[in-house]
Amino acid sequence: MYELIQVGKSTYYIKSPTNIGIYKINDTDVYLIDSGNNKEVGRKILKIIRDNNWNVLGIINTHAHSDHVSGNSFIQSRTSCKIISHHVENLFIKNPILELSYFYGGYPIKDLKNRFLFAEKSDPTGTIENSLPEGLCAIDVKGHSFQMIGIKTSDDVYFLGDSLFSNELIQKHPIILIYNLRDYLETLDRIENFKGSLFIPSHCEALNDIAETVKLNRNKAYEIMDFILTETKLDSTLEELVKKILDHYEQNVDLNSYVLTLSTVKAYLTYLYEENKIKFNLKNNALYWNSNF
Repeated sequence: MYELIQVGKSTYYIKSPTNIGIYKINDTDVYLIDSGNNKEVGRKILKIIRDNNWNVLGIINTHAHSDHVSGNSFIQSRTSCKIISHHVENLFIKNPILELSYFYGGYPIKDLKNRFLFAEKSDPTGTIENSLPEGLCAIDVKGHSFQMIGIKTSDDVYFLGDSLFSNELIQKHPIILIYNLRDYLETLDRIENFKGSLFIPSHCEALNDIAETVKLNRNKAYEIMDFILTETKLDSTLEELVKKILDHYEQNVDLNSYVLTLSTVKAYLTYLYEENKIKFNLKNNALYWNSNF
């Protein structure tokens, strides 16, 4: 864990629970791609950087989720580096309560203000639109979050953020967090035929080809959709449906995971409603979903 791996002339990554990209823009200066889930990870990243006599000029965050940005503050405090993401994700990086509020659907209870969901605040200094260094290209991979980006390096290496998950992770945690299911599916379609020297998702082994892994992710999404349509042939509330899904996949969740599942099931319902495959019915002050119409 926390092993530095070179994958191109200028491209490296640190293998960790959230893979950290490193791109050298010259002999000494580097940009990081994401920063991990707490300051201790940030400390480990900086040690690797300094052991190689490098200097961090900037951090590019693929998106604002806690496990991708919570090393920002520590690294920025030690290096005065830039922090760059999509301008929408920057709003959440600067104001983590926004992220937690959208997960929860309102002002969150204090029990959710933990490092798993509640990122440490940091201060973005630029956007991918105006501050991305030469040699790097941002790729639209939104769906998992509002405006998640991937990064392609000059070595033809793709850092894909959380657009793709391994089969092992999907089997263990099948209900992957999704903000916008339509965007998520379109992202899978877009990246499926990418050609590159290497693909590095954030929570997956590096891959030479991603087509099969894309199919696994897509198939799981459609499997969940089919389950929802089956389970809503009779009226079902959101909370009833969430329990059915968690029980079906034999998930025994904590509060954090329950809230993320609740948010994700809403994304599925929105997509199915927009596809005219499910309807809602408000009766007796309760909102029901039904696919039998």
